[in-house]
Amino acid sequence: MPRVLIVAYGNPLRSDDGIAWRAADVIEGKFPESEVEILRLHQLAPEVANAVQNRELVLFVDAACIDSANDSGAGEINVRQASGNETGERLPGEFTHAYSPAKVLELGRELYGATPKACVITVAGENFEHGEWLSIPVAKALPDLTARVEQMIEDALSKPSTTNDAK
Repeated sequence: MPRVLIVAYGNPLRSDDGIAWRAADVIEGKFPESEVEILRLHQLAPEVANAVQNRELVLFVDAACIDSANDSGAGEINVRQASGNETGERLPGEFTHAYSPAKVLELGRELYGATPKACVITVAGENFEHGEWLSIPVAKALPDLTARVEQMIEDALSKPSTTNDAK
């Protein structure tokens, strides 16, 4: 079982919402498949909880509306720790996917005893219209996004494994 899981989610046919899939495309093949697994999803669902078990690090990568990205400007990257102990509640009118990373982690802990280190990495987008292109600020953020994710993976892989692959 790979030690690191990247969950790239969003809709690649909705312009900036596809940033996570683009990042996954750049990162894919840079690390051994035996160490890093990448999931590309349109949205998070309860089934993802199964994928977080026996992982040391789970990275949730997504786009965020500027309004819900802590007043970030388009293309700004936000990294925060995530855990299954968060409420996962959304503010009224907040744009988000049906299932949150916190809810996935909470379910993974409840069902499988999974307690990986987890981070949510978002890029503030400005265009979520139909299309396969990224807005200019989001496209400019892609190299920094992939570099940050790659560094987090390298840091995790440089430490001795703490997972129990015998499960």
